[in-house]
Order: sequence, then C-alpha cells, then structure tokens
Amino acid sequence: MATGEQRIESFGHVSRTVGTVFRYLLLAATLFGIVALTILLIYVANDAIQPLTADPGWHLTFFLTLVSPTLLVGGYLLRTDPASFRFGASVVGMLAVSTMFAGGAAMIFVDIVPPVVWFSYVLALALALVGVVGIERLDRQVPFLARFAAAGAVVLLAFGVVPDFVQSLPVYPTDGVMLTLALGGPMALVVGRYAAAEAGRRGSALAVLVGVVAVGTGAVLGPLLEIGAVPATVLLSIAVVPTAGYAVGAVRRRSARRSGLALTGTILGGALVGALTVDALGFAGPQSWVDWGFLTNAHSGTAANAGLYPAIGGSILLMVTVAVLSFPLGVGAAVYLEEYAPDNRFTRFIDVNISNLAGVPSVVYGLLGLGVFVTYLGQPTGTVLIGGATLALLILPIVIISAREALRSVPDSMRQASYGMGATRWQTIKNVVLPRAFPGILTGTILALGRAIGETAPLIMIGAPNVLFSLPTELSSKVSAMPLQVYAWASLFASEPFYQAAVPAGVVVLLIVLLSMNSVAIVLRNKYQNQQ
Repeated sequence: MATGEQRIESFGHVSRTVGTVFRYLLLAATLFGIVALTILLIYVANDAIQPLTADPGWHLTFFLTLVSPTLLVGGYLLRTDPASFRFGASVVGMLAVSTMFAGGAAMIFVDIVPPVVWFSYVLALALALVGVVGIERLDRQVPFLARFAAAGAVVLLAFGVVPDFVQSLPVYPTDGVMLTLALGGPMALVVGRYAAAEAGRRGSALAVLVGVVAVGTGAVLGPLLEIGAVPATVLLSIAVVPTAGYAVGAVRRRSARRSGLALTGTILGGALVGALTVDALGFAGPQSWVDWGFLTNAHSGTAANAGLYPAIGGSILLMVTVAVLSFPLGVGAAVYLEEYAPDNRFTRFIDVNISNLAGVPSVVYGLLGLGVFVTYLGQPTGTVLIGGATLALLILPIVIISAREALRSVPDSMRQASYGMGATRWQTIKNVVLPRAFPGILTGTILALGRAIGETAPLIMIGAPNVLFSLPTELSSKVSAMPLQVYAWASLFASEPFYQAAVPAGVVVLLIVLLSMNSVAIVLRNKYQNQQ
C-alpha cells in the first residue's frame, strides 16, 4: 500500500507531502509576482490612457464591432482549429509590431537620413554586389588574390563614387519614388519570393512586382491621407507588404490555416468599423496622454504639450549604434571561444570573467565609458557614438554568452559530418554551425538590446542630456533617450501634471517598445525550437 513517506538509500526520507507543498508554494510565489506586476502595469496604463474618460457610447460601439466578434470568432477557432487561431493572431501581431518599427524608420527618413542619401548608398551596394558576383564567376580563370583585390577595388569604387555622384545631381526622383526603389524594392524581393511559395520564377517575379507596386502607392496615398509620402511609403514597405506577404505565403504552404485569416479580418475590420462609427456618431474617446501629439512633439514646460519625439529618435539611433558595435564583436568572440580557443587555464579565466561582467551593475559601465571614451580618448560627452559604445560594452558579455550557448546547441555530429565530407574548420563554421545557431544568436542579441534601451545610469554617467528639443543628425550629436526623458519629467520637472500624465505616458511607450522587441525574440526562439 502506497504511503506518503518512505526511505530511500542516499536520499533519506522522501515525502510526497513535502513535494506537493513545495510545488504549490512555487505556484503561489509565481502567481503573486504576476498579479503584482499586472496591477502595477494597469495602474500606470490607466494614468496614461485613461480609458474611463471615454463616452459610454464609445465603449459600447467598440464592444459591438470589435470585442464581441473577436471573442466569438477567436473562441470558435481556438476550439476547432488552434493552429489557425495562432496563425490569425500572429498576422495581427506582426502587423502591430512592424507598424511600430515602421514609425521609427519613418522618423529616421523624415528628420535624420534624407531619402536621396539612402537611395545613393543602396544603389552603390547593388552595383558593388553585381561587380563582386561577376568577379566570383571567374573562379577558375583568375587567382584568388587577384579576385580579392578586384572585388575590394569594386566595392571601394562603388561607395566612393556613386553616393557623391547621385547626391550631386541637379534633379532626381521624388522622395517617395526613391524610397519605393531603395526600400520597398528589396523588401518586395524578399517578401515576394516567400509569398510565391514554389510558384516558379514567373510567379516569384509577379509577386515581387505586386509588392513594388503596392509600396509605390504610398507616394500617392500619403499626401491624400495627410501623412506624407515618406511615412506612407515606409509604412507600406516595412509593415503592410511584409505582413501581407507572410499571410499569403503561409496560406499557400498550409492551406488549412486559411480560416485563421477570419480572425485577422475580424480584428482589423472591427477596429476600422468601430473607428468610423464613433467618428460619425460623435462619441468622444479616452482622453489619453499617449496620442499623436505626444509621440511627435518635443519636450515642453507644460505636461499638456510635452512630447517624446526627440527621445524616441535618440533611442533608435543608440540601438542602431549598439547593434553595429556589439553584434559582430560578440559573435566573433563567441565563435573564437567556442570553436577555436583551446581548453586551458587562460580560456577558463576568460570564461569566468565574461560571466562576471554580465552581472556588473550598469552604472559601472557608465563610469567605464566616461573614463575610457571621454577622459582617456578625449571624446565629447553625451554623443550618439559615445552613448552607443558605452551601452555596447554593457551588453557585450550578454551577447557573447547567448551566442556561445547557441553555438554549443549545434550537435557535434553535424561538425563531424562536415569534416568527413572534406570541409575545413572555417567552411564548417560558415556553412553548418553559424546557420544552425543564428536564430539563437539573434534571439539573445535582441533580448540584450531590450535591456540596453531601458538603461539610464550609463547615459547619465557619460553626460547625455536629459532633455533635447531636436533629433540628433550625426554620430557626434548630443543624444537623449526615452528613459532619460522620463527621469527628467519625474525629477527635474517634478510637478503633479508631469507625475500624473507625462511620466506614465512615457513609461507606457517605453514598455510597448520593450515588449515589441521581446516578442520578436520569442517568435524567433519558438520558430527555432519547432525546427529542431
């Protein structure tokens, strides 16, 4: 007869009762943390969005047009076809996240990088790739060193001549046309090939053409909708066309998931019908502080006019700089330590120190950036380059550790099989190990960037300004960030309107950005795990 307690050698008394109590204690602790965090987020979101200030008719309209149909369709799909439900929800999520990223890209093209500059460098890159591919086709006719020198000369010539020549032309196409070719074209090429789904060259070419034409409509629709040709083109290139291509390609590959698009149509259609209805009936929505003005205005002395626009742009530039500096260094160090470095005392000493550096407080990295980049190298304080370099040092140990874990997850049998086929170590790493480990590497990097975007102490240490009234335009320009702006509102401009309005609104925007970046990492991780 089974008992709740028995004795096993080397374990002593083993009690099922103690194990059950321990399990429920863990469950209670987890639920307590989740509930406490949820209450905090609801409290902050309520101050920022103020949903109860909307008219009752506004709530009723969206309940009838959006909430009820979504619950009915979603519940039916979740019960009968969970895979289709997840597909439909993923399409909506992809559209929402990509729209946010499109807004950041539009900000860059409107105020930081002119479309003609982007067009000139993309054209230079295309010509350089054509030249390098043409040279590589002479594999058996020209020695390697000659081909390498010729390829380097082609790249230098393309980037040294083409951008200056294009930007010096007296007349060039409109911004919408240039972005359609230089941004929408490459995006349509990738999306069209995925959406065609084994339709052959003709089908792929047709899909790419449809994508380019769809992006090109932004130059016409943007001014009509009063959002501008550049933002409309960027939105179509980064959000609408990729989401539509993903939906079409997924349905072509697995036609059984087609019913999931009903959930997508219900959510998008319900939101559109609800917005048109409340506008026609004159129902007032929530008096939210997170509105278009808050996202597009600069800082102001009054909470009602304060905005987060320069801080958002600064965070974007910092994250681009951090990614450019930390990703190649971190992945390169991980590849060397995991694939080339011998197992000796020096390597183990490096491993221990990398693990320790990952747990060092961020303020220490701020002091390191101040001492190395500002004091020792004599660089100006608070610039995009210095801020990005300091944050790159902060997340570099995390990138190295996550990349090493991803490389370590590749089965050793795949390496041995590559060696058995006669491949060298470099060929094995390039063609076998890195492609297999890349999703894990990318996931770890995105999560590390999510930590960097929320840091305040390192930026304070290097002298970054709390408040800016314009976007930085160069790497040597002063830069602020969203955490710094929120900190300034909570300390330097401490008053009841800022506490109750601007601070919660800034926190909500920052959390949305963090959750969006983490959602990308989660999707990549799940996709990688499903492929195992």
